[in-house]
Amino acid sequence: MPEEYLALKDKELTERIWKAKKQLGTDLVILGHHYQRDEVIQYADFRGDSLKLSQFSASQKSSRFIVFCGVHFMAETADMLKSPGQAVILPDLDAGCPMADMADISSVEECWEEVNSKGDFLPIAYINSTADIKAFCGKKGGAICTSSNARAVISWAFNKGKRVLFLPDEHLGRNSAITLGVPLDDMAVWDPLKGGIENGELDNAKILLWKGYCAVHQRFTVGQVEEARKAFPGIKVIVHPECSYEVARLADEVGSTEHIIKTISSSPPGTKWAVGTEINLVHRLAGDNPDKLVVSLNPTVFLCQTMFKIDPNHLLWALESLCQGRIVNRIEVPEETARWARAALDRMLSLQ
Repeated sequence: MPEEYLALKDKELTERIWKAKKQLGTDLVILGHHYQRDEVIQYADFRGDSLKLSQFSASQKSSRFIVFCGVHFMAETADMLKSPGQAVILPDLDAGCPMADMADISSVEECWEEVNSKGDFLPIAYINSTADIKAFCGKKGGAICTSSNARAVISWAFNKGKRVLFLPDEHLGRNSAITLGVPLDDMAVWDPLKGGIENGELDNAKILLWKGYCAVHQRFTVGQVEEARKAFPGIKVIVHPECSYEVARLADEVGSTEHIIKTISSSPPGTKWAVGTEINLVHRLAGDNPDKLVVSLNPTVFLCQTMFKIDPNHLLWALESLCQGRIVNRIEVPEETARWARAALDRMLSLQ
């Protein structure tokens, strides 16, 4: 991004972004993830979680440009689902996902070579994964899952008589498997940094969890749950399933971003909520529900650092470049990778 964009004041940024949006008209659709900052989300034509945004963009067949205000793997998914002739743009290419990067394709293939010799496994990848990992699942007969349907996808694999390699988030896998009645003793953790099994027994594992995590959701602790209940008698604790098993076990509700939004929005006036998820969403929920108390479970403000890289400056640069006939920061997934990744995604969608 040219340095001149960094020096722009808020007022000028706002005026120029709206002007560029108006000039591009229906050729443009801007997608904003729930964790995005308010200064950016205000320009979004649609907001949601990663899969919901990609599915929405796929329905906008008249739009030539899809500007995804999220992180890299989300833009990859949008590119895999887009119509011919559309371009997906990520305003800042540094907006990645550390958790997705914890499962690189070479490490996963090494793991697969060992575990598949020990039994009949199916790989299931959280949608918060790279296109390469999604494609790997497609090739091996596995599927993608989201935080809202991970339980159903894991159950699908079990019903086929398979064991599961779940990646890249061990906590979503563990919390989902627990709800299916899988005891902790029947789970094992694979740590690629230590060369294999970190704990548990592979031979007896019904589900093998990749040692990956979300830095945001790992900041929530048992102590914070206990403190919230002391500070606000009668408060309900709701957390994302990327939180640790210990935190999820103590919460009143565990669910996806969409579940958190719907649960709090539909709760009676006067309800008190301590929320274990990204701070921008918590602040937005508090503003949207003034008749309720909505606070972060973590009193220390902690946001998604890579999502925060998408700012009005980068958004303006991407939009004005389009107005000038240039596409910057285009995200393109190779067709062979996209084909196998869509196969894994289609398996998930067939279960709904």
